[in-house]
Amino acid sequence: MSGGEWARYAGTMNIRRKLFRRWRGAWRGWTATLGALAGLAASTRGADPAESYAVEVSATVQSNPARITLTWTADPGVVNTYSVFRKDPGATNWTALINLQGTAMNYADSNVTIGRVYEYQVVRRAPTLTGYGYVAAAIERPVVDDRGKVVLVVDQTIAGPLATELDQLAQDLIGDGWTVARHDVGRADSPAAVRDVIRAEYVADPARTAAVLLLGHVPVALSGNLNIDGHGSRPLPADAYYGDVDGNWTDANGDGVFDQDEIPSDVELMVGRVDFADMPGAQASASFPGETELLRRYLAKDHAYRQGIRRTTPRALLGDRFEDYGGEAFAASGFRNFAALLGPGRTQVANTADNAPAAERWISLLAAADFQWVYGAGGGTVNSSSGLGLHGAFNDVWSSDLVAPGARGTFYLLFGSRFVEWNQPDNLLRAALAAPDYGLAAAWAGRPHLFFQHMAVGEPIGYGIRLSQNNRSLYTNQVNNNTRGIHVALLGDPTLRLQVVRPPGRLDIAPGGGAPALSWAPSADAAAGYHVYRSIAATGPFARLTTSPVTSTAYTDLSAPAGSFTYMVRAVRLEVSGSASYYNLSQGVFATATVTTPATGGSSGDIGGGSSGATGGGSGATGSASGGGAIEAWFVAALAAAALCRARLRPEGLRAKI
Repeated sequence: MSGGEWARYAGTMNIRRKLFRRWRGAWRGWTATLGALAGLAASTRGADPAESYAVEVSATVQSNPARITLTWTADPGVVNTYSVFRKDPGATNWTALINLQGTAMNYADSNVTIGRVYEYQVVRRAPTLTGYGYVAAAIERPVVDDRGKVVLVVDQTIAGPLATELDQLAQDLIGDGWTVARHDVGRADSPAAVRDVIRAEYVADPARTAAVLLLGHVPVALSGNLNIDGHGSRPLPADAYYGDVDGNWTDANGDGVFDQDEIPSDVELMVGRVDFADMPGAQASASFPGETELLRRYLAKDHAYRQGIRRTTPRALLGDRFEDYGGEAFAASGFRNFAALLGPGRTQVANTADNAPAAERWISLLAAADFQWVYGAGGGTVNSSSGLGLHGAFNDVWSSDLVAPGARGTFYLLFGSRFVEWNQPDNLLRAALAAPDYGLAAAWAGRPHLFFQHMAVGEPIGYGIRLSQNNRSLYTNQVNNNTRGIHVALLGDPTLRLQVVRPPGRLDIAPGGGAPALSWAPSADAAAGYHVYRSIAATGPFARLTTSPVTSTAYTDLSAPAGSFTYMVRAVRLEVSGSASYYNLSQGVFATATVTTPATGGSSGDIGGGSSGATGGGSGATGSASGGGAIEAWFVAALAAAALCRARLRPEGLRAKI
């Protein structure tokens, strides 16, 4: 069925929906006018039937006394009861906490501990449907110093042209607490060969290996024979293959396509892909930039986001042509995630009525303001979606509209026919990543529904895609089809997080050979201070030296033994999200020093005397300062054990409080 046919079906499936859309168009015009007068993008609650299938729950937290208060938006229909459940992350069953009357709009949980993450499920039972909402909540969750190891798999054809950008990416990953294991692969390599490279990294360090970033046209694994969208059974791209290190993926007939429709075992690794092969821009007035330039542009955006150079506004945009769709309510993935991540009242609903004014349409709103999160659902082709744009009789949005400079979404959830075939030319999901200044991740959300609520406690976006890949029914929607499908995937960097702290400025180390005396330019976001780290290698891993954040911009490492070291400083802020508070770390800034005359004090301490501001352009003790450029390969073989011991390197997995 073509995009136009899907749109015609979704728009005229019965008289009730047609009349509803006409009413909705007029009602939205009125609410949009009021919103403009108030200077606010208010959520048009009740305008989309899919919204009732999501309990839009968020949380506020307090530390004294410790309490997590869940709050949800009232549903306009009749509600029988609300039920609240709780579990620990990783637990496979929910524990019932309370049943509430249908008029309830909040629940306070005082049986909580500061620093611990809790997951909540809120179920709304109504006469004709059941809605589900999820949050991950915490009170002052401690910093996460060590994110683990990310396997960076690079298409070798881009390794040379993008050498500087790839070095910058690796440095940014290290500065965010990752250890980077890079491997360059050929486009003609088999998916099995690429998976073996990833699996070898996992086997060598299973406790720390956590993520995979596929950069460039890394070989695409195809699997299954799925009729996922009513357009016939066919194999689909399956990047989950690269994250499932021990699953039995078979190819019985040897045709190069795996047999599995479902992921055969739980995915261990968070996988994301950035791939602009075969993106000519056929619908655009001018061809898209070449593959290499699109990758260069993406890496520049990734860096600007991580460093806080380009800020995103914590709000969401949602456009939906499918509404409840027999209980599947695809857009519920948007409503429930956006409330948990951003808080109440931050979702703007676009007008998708057939006669909607151009200014109220999804693509027009996306050009008028920036949105951290975006959901869009409509009848689709590989490179278009009906009802969301301005083209033709069915108001299509095209891939070229997202690549155009006006598209200003950061994290996209999209749903429609054939979007899931992201390996096809000018695919809409990949186009969302190709805009000049915005667009960092995209996923096909609705079959199944996706769950990203853990980003509210500081987890990366890849955490949510892995959770969704492994989910059968622990997190759900009234109808949640195609769970554990091989097609569930993330396009974009899986290590990106929801909230960003701007890093300190240039890090300097005073010349000499004694105890390294560090100083740095302040960060405007360092409300809680700074943490200082040390490693025997520029590539990490880094051990934290500061027990609590230092509030000045200077630090002297009295515990450093003789040898060469790389130091890293990160700003700290107590972050408040839609569901939690947590101590968030900035990217790191780096400098190197060689110690020839160790201090005799044997302990680290802040002896900077409250110094603030930069110290100028001084160099390291016998090395150089770096605020995030190309990685320099300094390795020290001698004194490694002593250095790590004296730096108080914590056991793997320990997340110490600041």
